[in-house]
Amino acid sequence: MEWIWIRHGMTQGNREKRYIGGQTDEGLCGDGRKALETYADSGRYPAVGRVYVSPMKRCLETAQILYPGVEKRIVSGFRECDFGLFENKNDRELSPFPFYQEWMRAGRDAAFPGGESPDAFRRRSVEALLGLVRAQEMPERTAFVVHGGIIMAVFAGLDEEKKDFYDYYTENGEGFVCRVEMQTGSPVLCNSRRL
Repeated sequence: MEWIWIRHGMTQGNREKRYIGGQTDEGLCGDGRKALETYADSGRYPAVGRVYVSPMKRCLETAQILYPGVEKRIVSGFRECDFGLFENKNDRELSPFPFYQEWMRAGRDAAFPGGESPDAFRRRSVEALLGLVRAQEMPERTAFVVHGGIIMAVFAGLDEEKKDFYDYYTENGEGFVCRVEMQTGSPVLCNSRRL
């Protein structure tokens, strides 16, 4: 099997470097739409038999632009991380608050105040994918139009190279193509390459 993982197009919140997580349901900005249309016209995204997509507006809009006419299935577990008190704010706005400074000192694995922990988010993301795999309904080539955090969580957990979570960061409209091998009933992402 081959899986194509695509991060949704740019939103205004992305442009402003805000924590746009699972609580802010904003659509694509005009530049985000134009960039996706340009990428799609260039043939960047392989044809697929089905698209699995986050329920968030920015992902649904991206999937429609990139794969019009292709069956889309919403996966609620592919919602972006809950950033809690950080939601829809950027570093400049959060900097004055002690809870933000404490979180910054705590390191990468600290839970977002009032939100999800990185570990819980990673488990949720991988479990959402494993649920699809167990259903055994995926076509030979499948696309996933999701959030950058979902891509990083799934790849950090299932990629054969086992890189760090942040090594799988992708810009808007970018992603990975990978071959999938089943090993002891679980998918392993092999020969991953960037789109």
